[in-house]
Amino acid sequence: MKMLPEACVANILSFTTPADTFSSASVSSVFRLAGESDFVWEKFLPSGYSRLISTWTHGSFSSKKELYRCLCESILIENGRKIFKIDKLSGKITYVLSARDLSITWSDQRHYWSWSHRSDSRFSEAVQLIMTDWLEVTGKIQTGALSPNTSYGAYLIMKVTDRAYGLDLVPAETWVKVGNGGKKIDTSYLSCLDDKKQLMKRLFYGHRDQRTAKNDPKVRDDGWMEIELGEFETGREGGDKEVVMSLTEVKGYQLKGGIVIDGIEVRPKP
Repeated sequence: MKMLPEACVANILSFTTPADTFSSASVSSVFRLAGESDFVWEKFLPSGYSRLISTWTHGSFSSKKELYRCLCESILIENGRKIFKIDKLSGKITYVLSARDLSITWSDQRHYWSWSHRSDSRFSEAVQLIMTDWLEVTGKIQTGALSPNTSYGAYLIMKVTDRAYGLDLVPAETWVKVGNGGKKIDTSYLSCLDDKKQLMKRLFYGHRDQRTAKNDPKVRDDGWMEIELGEFETGREGGDKEVVMSLTEVKGYQLKGGIVIDGIEVRPKP
């Protein structure tokens, strides 16, 4: 059987996905060589990638495929205030906004919040709540910085210290708002009940579950925990709207402390 010219195969692969291109290398030497071409991987790189990496300290790349593989690793951008990465198989974009890139009420007041370097953080520092009765965390990102026509979720990355208090008494409100659209408010406790409190709840309430929040923090693979703030759609390429993501607990006037915030992750929904 006569094989298609390499340039023709490369053109076909450019209309597929990175996953298809990786797997096609086993079909034949023509597909393998075509799958190495800059023409193919230029199509898979995120739009505006040149501007994205212009302030990122890196060496030279021998090919666009090598650059693509590098962007699949988490890289710090914007003076270390954000993390950028793309999914290896889909090319979809993920951002992590550091705690310094968020708006956190009174985070500049030392008797409320404490900033410090943490060995388990991917950023230069994270922030720990000492004490407050007014918790408000907000992050913002533009849809134009993300992958088009994609469903995204926003997640607060956090930990709870051994001496935390007041985090499981009143649920926080979580929401995401895109442009001038509305926002759907959900609720989440900032920590799960420990075994002792779970037992007391069962003894006191029986089968009547009084914790009405929809989301409890979930453990991540990196050892941190996350709370889903909400989800949104990016729309067509070329559109650009502001996405506001928020977690607040301001109604209970309950003193609380011991939560550590690393940032907000904005990633494609599976």
